[in-house]
Amino acid sequence: QVQLVESGGGLVQAGGSLRLTCTASERTFSPMGWFRQAPGKEREFVAASSWNSGKTNYADSVKGRFTISRDNAKNTGYLQMNRLKPEDTAVYYCAARRSGLVATAPNDYNYWGQGTQVTVSS
Repeated sequence: QVQLVESGGGLVQAGGSLRLTCTASERTFSPMGWFRQAPGKEREFVAASSWNSGKTNYADSVKGRFTISRDNAKNTGYLQMNRLKPEDTAVYYCAARRSGLVATAPNDYNYWGQGTQVTVSS
């Protein structure tokens, strides 16, 4: 099975930036995505990308501030987060899908990392 590990989370002031990294245990050509979950809330979609086509999708709440990218040769995905807001505070997860289209629903993904905490202070 594909295993994913997130890194790069931390504490940052509002308006600051972080870059999250997702490393995969094996090479995969499936779509990948980023989700986040705050305490007491449901896991929500953040961003997703295809493997080769460059097609991306972003939640309205992060559009224009976050950028998803991939380095397929390194089995690695990235989420660049700029102009962070306190409302962005959550555990961030990367996810991969066995095959198919770029998706926004958590149930559409098959593999998940353990998450990395992002805390944005006001």
